[in-house]
Amino acid sequence: MAEEQGKTGKGINTGKLATSMQKRLSRAQEKVLQKLGKADETRDTAFEEGVANFNKQMAEGTKLQKDLRAYLAAVKTMHDASKRLQDCLADMYEPEWFGKEEVDTIAEETDILWSDYHDKLVDNSMIAMDTYLAQFPDIKARIAKRDRKMTDYDSARHHFGSLQKGKKQDQAKIAKPMSLVEKAAPGWAQGILSAHQIAQTNLTRNQAEEELGRAQKVFEEINVDLQDELPQLWNSRVGFYVNTFQSMAGYQQRFHKDMGKLNQDLNDVMTKLDEQRLANEAAAVNHSVTPDAAPKTRPAPPGPAPVRPPPSPRPSLTPAPDTQQQDIILFDGEALVSDANTTAPSQATAPSQATTPSQPQVASWDSWEVSTSCIFPLQPS
Repeated sequence: MAEEQGKTGKGINTGKLATSMQKRLSRAQEKVLQKLGKADETRDTAFEEGVANFNKQMAEGTKLQKDLRAYLAAVKTMHDASKRLQDCLADMYEPEWFGKEEVDTIAEETDILWSDYHDKLVDNSMIAMDTYLAQFPDIKARIAKRDRKMTDYDSARHHFGSLQKGKKQDQAKIAKPMSLVEKAAPGWAQGILSAHQIAQTNLTRNQAEEELGRAQKVFEEINVDLQDELPQLWNSRVGFYVNTFQSMAGYQQRFHKDMGKLNQDLNDVMTKLDEQRLANEAAAVNHSVTPDAAPKTRPAPPGPAPVRPPPSPRPSLTPAPDTQQQDIILFDGEALVSDANTTAPSQATAPSQATTPSQPQVASWDSWEVSTSCIFPLQPS
């Protein structure tokens, strides 16, 4: 019994597949005839304009949905970045600093504010956007179905029309065999054969007429519904855009207002913390310098070094004309010079006096000092 059910199901599927293939073939033939101009096509200019508006509206809505999702992803990213930044500040903020509790509270309220803003955008804007676009796939499928049913209607209409036009030709074709049959068949048989042929022709024409009626009914039902829905959908875009962007603008305004208040509170805490830091630094400086402590005096800069008198020029001796030298005795740093043949050092060493080869050279101070120290030269008798 299961095998019989399987065979029955397989037979039904085969029949549906054959019917579907026959419809596709018929539609393809009809489209070819219409493109070649051998068959007219049902046209509706107003409906075609509505379909063009529908395609434009669907493309705009799809782009808006994509951009709105990108905006929500950016809000989520900013929320995460803000939370990490606020947590970092709360962790670095030392307990003894001014406004520690305020900083922790600001961090918590900032996180809540971001979460609330994101959730409102999702609930009121994104969900509304998805609901708005959810109707487009169904209408798009119905428009495609209308095109197929319109082709079926045109095909049935052309088939029935061809049968109507060929009615006289079919009757002539039937009459010709009847004339041949009349020669070979008895009279009673001729009427039966003629009636059978006429019945076959009428059956084919009746079937074509019924098929035309069914195709027309299906096409008109879906066509009427779309003609009502497409303009309504086209006009609904204005209200949808107003509600979407008006709600987003309201959420943004409230969010930035509350966020601005939190930022102002944080700025006030930072300002007071900086004032506390400056006060602590000033107190530390005042504590290091007491009022009773006398200012330290700087040591007087060293005076100029004492000027030493220039050393006296060392006397140089020149030999007397009679080749006798005056004796100079050094004793305890004092020089005893005879008054007879003593020449002033400035005169003995004047650069204007030139010595001649015949004159004896002036002995240098160093050589004379070495040769005469602690030696008493003999006086001439």
